[in-house]
Amino acid sequence: MSEENEGGGRNIARRTFLQASGSVMGAAAIGFPSGARARSLTHDEFTALDAVGLAALIRQGEVSAAEVLEAAITRAEAVNPVINAIVLKHYDRARKAVAGGAPTGALAGVPWLLKDLGTHLKGTITTGGSAFFRDAVSGYDSTIVERYRQGGLVIFGKTATPEFGQTATTESRLWGLTRNPWNLEHSTGGSSGGAAAAVAAGIVPAAHASDGGGSIRIPASNCGLFGLKTSRGRNPHGPGATEGWMGLSVQHAITRSVRDSAAILDISQGPEPGSRVVPPVGAATYTAGHREPPGKLRIALWDTNIYGNYGMTVHPDCLAALTKTAKLCETLGHVVEPMAPALPALLPIIEMGMAMSAVTGTGLLVMIRDREKVLGRPVTEADLETINWRNLHEAGKRTAEDLYRARATMDRIAIILDELLTRYDAILSPTTAVPPPKLGELSLDQPYEKYMPAAMNASAFTSVFNLSGHPAMSVPLHWNQAGLPIGTQFAGRFGDELTLLRLAAQLEAASPWAARRPKL
Repeated sequence: MSEENEGGGRNIARRTFLQASGSVMGAAAIGFPSGARARSLTHDEFTALDAVGLAALIRQGEVSAAEVLEAAITRAEAVNPVINAIVLKHYDRARKAVAGGAPTGALAGVPWLLKDLGTHLKGTITTGGSAFFRDAVSGYDSTIVERYRQGGLVIFGKTATPEFGQTATTESRLWGLTRNPWNLEHSTGGSSGGAAAAVAAGIVPAAHASDGGGSIRIPASNCGLFGLKTSRGRNPHGPGATEGWMGLSVQHAITRSVRDSAAILDISQGPEPGSRVVPPVGAATYTAGHREPPGKLRIALWDTNIYGNYGMTVHPDCLAALTKTAKLCETLGHVVEPMAPALPALLPIIEMGMAMSAVTGTGLLVMIRDREKVLGRPVTEADLETINWRNLHEAGKRTAEDLYRARATMDRIAIILDELLTRYDAILSPTTAVPPPKLGELSLDQPYEKYMPAAMNASAFTSVFNLSGHPAMSVPLHWNQAGLPIGTQFAGRFGDELTLLRLAAQLEAASPWAARRPKL
């Protein structure tokens, strides 16, 4: 008889594994009699637990890491054909990793998915969502992958991303459409939409993600999940680089529970050789630190679209989500007041757009040139999607002055926000200006003139914090009448993820979201 099949049945009424922190998930707690071994892990039991809960279950000997992995694979095989979240499967590799028992580490045995962009797992393909990289095999492990493995996470696949992460949806020629589990005709957001879809659909409780303009927060908002963009430099990008997109892009996770985000940050954060930006650390561990109350916070309300001068507004559903969140904060004892002057009036909007374009475009150019050398041929129009082909040629026109001015703009934005956050503890805004759009609206395979207004609107509230390097999070507190989730965003002081996590845990306890799941 296998380890998984030894012992007696489960008692769903006893010892809970969801109360390990002050931020308790809304899903029903699952417990087991002391010393008992489970026959099997049911789907309902697997999906009710977050990563911290699953790790506790494995650590207590109630289930094996192998059983938990198979539960994740079974769920993936059931729903992935519908949502297209996982695009590269590493099932056998993961099975070998747990064949001898659970790995070591705080999250030992928890199934994990990597985003198929900018992160390397030795011996596997990393495509970045592009056919031009369809057979690009990684020769090394990224530093963050090494830390995930040391923390006990079991990597069994990679999730979909749009080509090079260049848009706020997850659609590509290479991998097709990734569908929102809440409504299959709508976008998951991007570029970490595969990660968000996998978590929302119950394949995993949390997944790796990255954010260069909103790519953690927008998918979290669209899929009813928690998404924290960390401060610049919090998590490693090496060993080949110390920053992504000159500091615009950071790596972390999309999770269902707040405590999972804290626990994952504990195992991943910290400098590596070459790091030049090292944010302060607010607590010995985020796992322990986030359980403390945040205290009475002064929160600035930002409710106007940054592109208002171009006729762009905020959808009533997103304003409703913002109002709901602001009222909840006030109920919890915080002070929420309109920002005066409004943030768009303080920011150099045109320069910000130019900076984003210069940095991301030049990054694309360098990546393509390096790939051309590997393949021994030049890139062609057929190799790239419409918008990226245009971006590549525009990037070739950039000058050293353009890049210098882009970096100067990033510094200027950081100074503006640092000054603002001497008067406030956090900034509250919509995560997105519109509810989750229909698939196709933000596709990279369409004319630039049609794409660009939608793209600007998609990241109207998120990209500023990539430029500045400040932490920001999307919290799932609202669903519209169509049943689509709509998040709200909080941004905090540089290096102060702790206050954001404490506030998120408080909101999670006051208005739990984990039990609300798509019918998939």
